[in-house]
Amino acid sequence: MELLVKETDLTEIYRATLAKWGEEAQYDQMVEECAELIAGLKHFKRDKVGTEAIINELADVTLMVGQLTWMFGPDRVEAAMEAKLKKLRALLAVPEAR
Repeated sequence: MELLVKETDLTEIYRATLAKWGEEAQYDQMVEECAELIAGLKHFKRDKVGTEAIINELADVTLMVGQLTWMFGPDRVEAAMEAKLKKLRALLAVPEAR
């Protein structure tokens, strides 16, 4: 998937967002966006909202994941993801008990 915004543009946006609102506000914003996605998914399961609402919430969470990844360090987050993927691969390799 190719983003319409270049990585350098995202970095500038992340930097400006952090400068304008600060770290604590970004943590709170992430919590809010995750809560909205959770609520949206619950509504989606009950056919109260459509896929477009979920896509919009996913976009908000994805942007905040990018912001916090930038704040905490992309290398550190990538290393943690690799460890999680290694564990997931191992779990998927285990045959299911019947």
